[in-house]
Parts: sequence; C-alpha cells; structure tokens
Amino acid sequence: MAVTICPTIMTDDPDVYRTQIEETARYATRVHIDLGDGIFTRQLTAIEDVWWPAGMRADLHVMFQEPFRHIAALKALAPQLVIIHAEADGDFLSFAREMHRHGIEVGVALLQKTPAEAIIPGLEVIDHVLIFSGALGQHGSMADLALLDKVTKLKRLKPQLEFGWDGGATDENARMLAEGGIDVINCGGYLHGDDPLAAWHAIQAAVGNNE
Repeated sequence: MAVTICPTIMTDDPDVYRTQIEETARYATRVHIDLGDGIFTRQLTAIEDVWWPAGMRADLHVMFQEPFRHIAALKALAPQLVIIHAEADGDFLSFAREMHRHGIEVGVALLQKTPAEAIIPGLEVIDHVLIFSGALGQHGSMADLALLDKVTKLKRLKPQLEFGWDGGATDENARMLAEGGIDVINCGGYLHGDDPLAAWHAIQAAVGNNE
C-alpha cells in the first residue's frame, strides 16, 4: 500500500503562502497548491503568484470556472500535474491534450454531488482523479468515506489511474482512505496546526510509511 501524503497550500495572502511553502519543504517533497478565481470558489492564490522550491513536485488544483483561459500561464509554470474541476466550463479534451504535449499530467476533481460517470467520456486522457470531500476554498472539512465508491467505479475502468483525496484527512482516517484506493492524501488544516511536523509523522505512520 504505497500512499503519498501531500500537504495542501491554500491562502490568499502571499506572506502566508511563503511561510506554508517554506515550512512544508522541511519535510515533504510533493505539494498541492490551491488556486481560486473568486467565481468558482473564493479568491485564493493567483496563477502569477505561484512558486515552489526547486526539487519539489507541485500539483496545481485550479478551482476556476474557466480554467482553459489560463493554458499559457499554467504551461509556463511547468507543474507535474494540473487538476481542474469536472464542473468547470470549457473544452476539457483540448486542454488535456495541450498539457500532455508539454509533459504535464492532467487531473479532474469531482465535487461530492458529481458522479464518477460524469468523467468517463474523457477517461482516456485523465491521469489523476481528485475525490473532493471538502468545502471549496476552506480547510477543516469532514471526510465522507462513502465517496470512495467513485474510486471503485473508475478504477474498474482504468486501473492505472492515480486517485487523490481532498477534505478532512487526518491520522485517524488516512488508513481507511488508503485501503479505499486513494494514492495521494492531500492534507490542509491537519498539517497547518501548532505542530506540523508531529502531524506529518503521525499521518505517515497511519498509512505505514517508513520515513
């Protein structure tokens, strides 16, 4: 059971962004950066303000109503993965092909009420599916483990898909998420408390990772 724990960066304050990125870089090699447009969700980090340390893998969670208008800026950042929402507007297939042409993986996030079946037509070009159990643009959500049923359905159709989880992950439910087929557990509020390093070690231990 190989599971990656991935800290989430979610803020509209550049100083807080820097602090969280620098703190996260002390212990993690992969980071999940939340972007918001003020329409699909509240205004969060803007594309032009995104950065991360050399040597760190970055996944960009683009919570925009019209993410495809920002293809050039996203390509210029050259992240490992760009995740957009199934509920967003635009031509997803063209977006995915353009990202792939530049060596960038493509993920699709599903809000709680969006069924797995909604993304089956584009499954061939999807590398990652983010099961979203949170409230858009907020930390401190609850993990609804019933949503793991989406993993079961999609894995049956494309076994090599990578699955991420966003919303309410802690050391108490991380193992259940991993056993439910989640490959990447994104953690926000849980890791940005009083003792991030202790929380990091606790959740790593919960999924059996040897650090």
